[in-house]
Amino acid sequence: MSHDTPTMTWDMFCNVIDNYGDIGVAWRLARQLSREHGQRIRLWVDDLTSFARVCPQLNPLTSRQQVQDIEVCLWSRDFPHDIVPGDVVLDAFGCTLPDSFLSAMVARAPAVLWINLEYLSAEDWIDCCHGMASPHPRLPLVRHFFFPGFSEKSGGVIAERGLLEAAANWRRQTEATQRYWQDRGVAPRLPGEYWVSLFAYENQAIGELLEQWSGGSQPVRCLVPEGRILPDITSGFCQQALAAGDCLERGALTLQVLPFSDQTDYDRLLWSCDLNFVRGEDSFMRAQWAGQPLVWHIYPQEESAHWVKLDAFWQRYGQGLGSDARQALLALNHAWNHGQNIGTAWRQFAHERARLEAHARRWPHTLLAQGDLASRLLRFIAARR
Repeated sequence: MSHDTPTMTWDMFCNVIDNYGDIGVAWRLARQLSREHGQRIRLWVDDLTSFARVCPQLNPLTSRQQVQDIEVCLWSRDFPHDIVPGDVVLDAFGCTLPDSFLSAMVARAPAVLWINLEYLSAEDWIDCCHGMASPHPRLPLVRHFFFPGFSEKSGGVIAERGLLEAAANWRRQTEATQRYWQDRGVAPRLPGEYWVSLFAYENQAIGELLEQWSGGSQPVRCLVPEGRILPDITSGFCQQALAAGDCLERGALTLQVLPFSDQTDYDRLLWSCDLNFVRGEDSFMRAQWAGQPLVWHIYPQEESAHWVKLDAFWQRYGQGLGSDARQALLALNHAWNHGQNIGTAWRQFAHERARLEAHARRWPHTLLAQGDLASRLLRFIAARR
């Protein structure tokens, strides 16, 4: 725990929009602020059922409960009127706070520091907007915009203390990892077998990719957490419905469907694989900490704004890579997000794999040299109190 950070009370608000991404980020940040910095967190969430899938200790039928020293509350339409706001109010990703809570924020003394935690982005413009103050249009309140990002001028990225060491230790503990996977019905890794995790939105390219792996010379183990990609695997590859626990073998490919896991087990999946397909924001960031190449299925946005965000990240990530390796990585990510031409892109990627793996191992250390999001957030708050 940090000893130079004063203890403050926090109210954090999160709408569960894409099932797991938004709450995944909010929950990681809440835990880190509590565990490492001694902050007292009250987390308001509007969908406890989805939240419980990434946090099994949570009871989705209990509207107020303590989970890992954090008070978790159901954010319902009938928001309680007697809540006294904490020292810091953080709304995750621009969610709209209840009117009664805004009124309570106005009445509180000393004044509340109000922060809007924005979505993670590698775009250059966030450096200019990070930390900006925005007065409320009707009330005497000021909201500060905090932009997570990959530059020194941004808010940084979420990474709990000891994360890289935990990943390295997991990969070193061969017997422990084998027992872990055997307990989940996954056979030990074959000599030369390439392990891939596949967590994605719906994608028409999946059939072509799986055919590429099944017809290749290297054995591939594809581990798929149950989710939205399964129907496309059925229609594009195997013509049979798949569920958690199923295992399909075809040619060089072994495909296994895993039950949806909590955050700890998902990290272990990422640490165990040679390549990770991820989606949204939370798994995208955790794959980077795993130190292995990744393919990012970005959440589609209106007017194709997500393409700018996608390319901005890969441009920043690719600094220091040779042109061929950088192009192969970009081609695979574009093909996956377009849902087409994945076979050609995969062959390019495979040719550059050794260079991309070496770069992926260096990348987490580059990020952490600038400090993590929680520490930057607390410095930001200290400068304004």
